[in-house]
Amino acid sequence: MLRFTTRLICLTSLALLSGRAAPGADNKTELWFDKPASVWTEALPIGNGRIGAMIFGGVTEERIQFNESTLWTGRPHEYHHEGAVKFLPVLRDLLNESRRLTIEADRLEREGRHQEAGEKRQAARTRQKEAEAIGMTEFMSVPVRQKAYQPFGDLRLFFPGHTNPSEYRRDLNLDTAVARVAYRAGNVFFTRECFATFPGKVMVCRISGDQPGRLSFTAKLDTPHQSARTAVRNQDELALFGQVEDGGLRFESRVRISATGGKVTPKDDGISVENADSATIILAAATSFRNYSDITVDPSARCDALLSSVAGKDFAKLLSAHLADHQRLFRRVSIDLGRTPDSKLPTDERIRRFASGNDADLASLTFQYGRYLLIASSRAGGQPANLQGIWNDSLEPSWDSKWTVNINTEMNYWPAEVTNLSECVEPLFDMIADCSVTGRKTAQAHYGARGWVLHHNTDIWRGTAPINNSNHGIWPSGGSWLCQHLWEHFLFNGSTEFLGRRAYPMMKESALFFVDYLFKDPITGKLISGPSNSPEQGGLVVGPTMDHQIIRALFANTAEAARLLGRDRELAAQLDAVRKEIVPNQIGRHAQLQEWTEDLDDPKNTHRHLSHLWAVYPGSEITPRQPELFAAARQSLTYRGDEATGWSMGWKVNLWARFLDGDHAYTILKNLLKPVQNRGSMGGGGTYPNLFDAHPPFQIDGNFGATAGIAEMLLQSHDGDINLLPALPKNWPDGRVTGLKARGGFELDIEWKSGRLVKARVLSLLGKPATLRYGSETRQVKLAKGKEYQWDGGK
Repeated sequence: MLRFTTRLICLTSLALLSGRAAPGADNKTELWFDKPASVWTEALPIGNGRIGAMIFGGVTEERIQFNESTLWTGRPHEYHHEGAVKFLPVLRDLLNESRRLTIEADRLEREGRHQEAGEKRQAARTRQKEAEAIGMTEFMSVPVRQKAYQPFGDLRLFFPGHTNPSEYRRDLNLDTAVARVAYRAGNVFFTRECFATFPGKVMVCRISGDQPGRLSFTAKLDTPHQSARTAVRNQDELALFGQVEDGGLRFESRVRISATGGKVTPKDDGISVENADSATIILAAATSFRNYSDITVDPSARCDALLSSVAGKDFAKLLSAHLADHQRLFRRVSIDLGRTPDSKLPTDERIRRFASGNDADLASLTFQYGRYLLIASSRAGGQPANLQGIWNDSLEPSWDSKWTVNINTEMNYWPAEVTNLSECVEPLFDMIADCSVTGRKTAQAHYGARGWVLHHNTDIWRGTAPINNSNHGIWPSGGSWLCQHLWEHFLFNGSTEFLGRRAYPMMKESALFFVDYLFKDPITGKLISGPSNSPEQGGLVVGPTMDHQIIRALFANTAEAARLLGRDRELAAQLDAVRKEIVPNQIGRHAQLQEWTEDLDDPKNTHRHLSHLWAVYPGSEITPRQPELFAAARQSLTYRGDEATGWSMGWKVNLWARFLDGDHAYTILKNLLKPVQNRGSMGGGGTYPNLFDAHPPFQIDGNFGATAGIAEMLLQSHDGDINLLPALPKNWPDGRVTGLKARGGFELDIEWKSGRLVKARVLSLLGKPATLRYGSETRQVKLAKGKEYQWDGGK
């Protein structure tokens, strides 16, 4: 009877996980393959915000590579450079002299005095290089590089006799957040199901066969950390423990195995399961990290607590809690852009065919995959999604797999509000709060300023000083950009409690820094930023356009927040006044939006960064309501071209959507969803077989950028109106999306046919008025909280 009951539970769970039941489930949200992964970027990701794992789906040997979000190199450390502020005026003087020489060179060129102009330009470059050299020795972080996110280990499962499999399939169901491997070996059909549960804080794997007593395997743990060891504890538990480096983080993981039927026994350096009906594997992982200044936690005690919290809960209970938690978030939004025969193909084949076909459902899958990845990598109480989310298999990952805040970290969270995943931004807000503390010392040491500052990267130790190289590391606008996410969270959700308690104090302190940091430009007479750079090109300068756009937005948002909260009236007035004195957006000689205060842009420049277009997206300073600047910004984007790194194309999808050009946005999406071409680190972007974005290498920001971009094609709310289908491409003539959110506290369902709006449902969550727009038609609506408005076609 016990075996029958267990097999019944297993079969019931399989029916649920296959997506055949569950009203409201989107059965199309699945990645699947007909062979095991041969490399990491073919494996399938699961995660719970703390543990991330990659499921390879091997038959005779399964590899489950896993991470824990707090395992990093290094130890608590302050990065700021005491005494750097003494060199701030030196840097500004050299950079302003470089600008004056460049302006003089331009005048000489116009007069035809080309040799003299060349000499002036060389002198200008010399001054800039002198500034960069001083910046490198006197102004940079100590040490000059930050620390790296680390892999934790691998759970390996060995299945004797599972040769010559048939009916093989591995898949990842985004609606259930369960990765499954299934195949027939001999006359037994085996199934593995793995998920990382946020309620349980562990990873769970279930292995079963459709005939009793036919499951046998051995489980082992290993890790790339050479000092680590493994040990068998008790009959059913395996441990992996070690330390990243002397004085650094300690770590431990545990694997506990239970079986129905058969027996579980320790064997050499592993655990053996023999002749079972099914087995359940629980993996817990922990480090000694408490916060960025304390690494005294006992990881072994943490693992004990994690395993104790799920003890006595069978697979069905763990799965039920996991599904309830995940689907509460994931099912808020559904999308249907249409289906074609390609929808039935394996995912890697669909990617290969996408550019030459019209697999609209792959765009839907890409949209939902970004939402899935955000849920899996960013949950309350954990770390924010880093350059690779929560997944990394390398001891030396590209760019240390940390938080790059001159675009990449922010892009990770672009889809959060509009695709109804506001809770997933909590870890980012925690990181901003940490950096607002460490950044105070950097503001004082480097700039003699009030408030806090964050340059272009941070790590788990919350470094805020400039790193790597002065020509791109001295960029003080990272914290102010992150403050935009605090404000956006308020705009979408309307909580004045959140605004007053959490957001405004950090916004205010960031604004105070820039009040002190800006200086009067001796050339234009306006307020200007510097030393800084336009990420990540042009070298160390003063006056990059992006800085000014971000600072203006910060000042405007902070002043409005102060007035809403009834606080700091004088500061609000000061911010309004200072904002007007900042160098404005300018149109250059190529009809482009200037990237710098000087007209230096090269129309042949196809650099991946689109920094001066921040005011179009994710900002909102430049809209069709400013037609000349809007046209200039569009010209700049045209010059940049349609090919780029993966994340850059993710940004371009959003920008072309903001330019109301859905067909061009779709062209970029096609370029993004093509098999990656490994042409070096700064080009050849695309998509890996498992739909991970390729810079290359893997960076998760492009996944999130694509999701945000698709949402932006269907709904916009940044310029005061709620714009329905503002950038709908011809390739999606019929479709439906439900659950998207708009600023002002609205939730929308939108349906269209033959490229025209059929109906839209608008639910008010806050009771605020709104202007709805579709094409040239607008409608004013005022709804009580919880009430709906229906837009039916052209009526």
